[in-house]
Amino acid sequence: MSTPIPSVAYLTDVEGIWQKLTGFCEDNPLVSLEDGERLVVRPGATFVYGGDAIDRGPDGRRVVRTLLEARRRQPSQVVLLAGNRDINKLRLVRELRGHPLARTPPEVRSAPRPVLLRWIFENSMGARGAFDFRKAELARSGDAVSDEDVVDSYLADLGPGGELRDYLSACQLTHRIGNTLFLHGGLHEDSLGAVPSRERVEGVDAWSETLNGWYREQLTAFAEERYDADGRPAWEPVIAYQAPTPGKRINTASVVYGRMANERNHPTLPSPGLIETLARSGIHRVVVGHTPSGDCPSLLVDGAFELLLADNSYGRVEGASRVFLDDDRVQVEGEVRLDDGRLERLHLEHLLGDTSGPLGRQLLDTGQLVKGPLRSGEWLLFRALPDFQVEQRAVDPGSLAGRPLGPSRAIS
Repeated sequence: MSTPIPSVAYLTDVEGIWQKLTGFCEDNPLVSLEDGERLVVRPGATFVYGGDAIDRGPDGRRVVRTLLEARRRQPSQVVLLAGNRDINKLRLVRELRGHPLARTPPEVRSAPRPVLLRWIFENSMGARGAFDFRKAELARSGDAVSDEDVVDSYLADLGPGGELRDYLSACQLTHRIGNTLFLHGGLHEDSLGAVPSRERVEGVDAWSETLNGWYREQLTAFAEERYDADGRPAWEPVIAYQAPTPGKRINTASVVYGRMANERNHPTLPSPGLIETLARSGIHRVVVGHTPSGDCPSLLVDGAFELLLADNSYGRVEGASRVFLDDDRVQVEGEVRLDDGRLERLHLEHLLGDTSGPLGRQLLDTGQLVKGPLRSGEWLLFRALPDFQVEQRAVDPGSLAGRPLGPSRAIS
């Protein structure tokens, strides 16, 4: 890169795929893997992991162990955000010990524990394949692994001294660095200022501190196995917080399960009113994961405000994108598989407040997001399509001249 690297490195949604973590660290000027396992952050730099460490690959335990060890060794330089795929595992302690969800079929309730765990993953956690991924990870020890061993491994991970329990306790729900706010899922009018079972909190920093404090209280209640007077688990609210609102696909009151996208998962900016509220607290950028938006991150620009979506799941490429940022700049590197089959590489650097070009804005006639320049000299256009399909096209930059552009909000 021709300019100095910003001091914050960001990665999110590895989801148990070790190659995404190693690819992010390879030749990374801020974050490296020493001896293939020990994640090290360069002096003066910060590494933010945006959540969802497990579920969709055979290395979930390894990813959790690596991130947790780095957080313990460099606590002032490693930030861990809790994702929904991480938090929802708190359910397993109760559900695998005689208290399954009410909608669990009777034949599954009475079946052996592995049958129940498979059903939970496939029907209530969106984690199809997680059971077999864990079994494959356990089998690498060389010992014979039974289905019951898989169940026991999850319960051990969540028990005293368990790495997933400790990992969740080391996480938080929001984090601010300068003018940038990091969240796992999204931010909406009904989530900013909202803390479950509390009065609304004014001011971004006060709200963030209160929400993180509430999360820590919930994890403590889980560790202490506390129950309310009516017999409900005292940590039940955090499980509800990371889940969709009943009857819906999202939860706009949650920064974990909110989405910065429309019903097709096309990236969309916050409302102008919310952007103004953030600006009054000095926030000019929000960075999230959780919602796939193609193979590489989506940067959305609206004047002096930026939204960056950098989820690394459900793409056409195997690796993870790299994001670097500071108050003034964002740098993004990532691969993209175009609709015509070509594998291209995106590299962009954007200065906060620069609206001189089309980057980060939407073509009003087609609804395509202008993602950025490719190594070929072309520019990448992105659009979410029905049935969770995406369009990724490369165009000559000259073809964008004179096209009507606007902020990515209303998508038909």
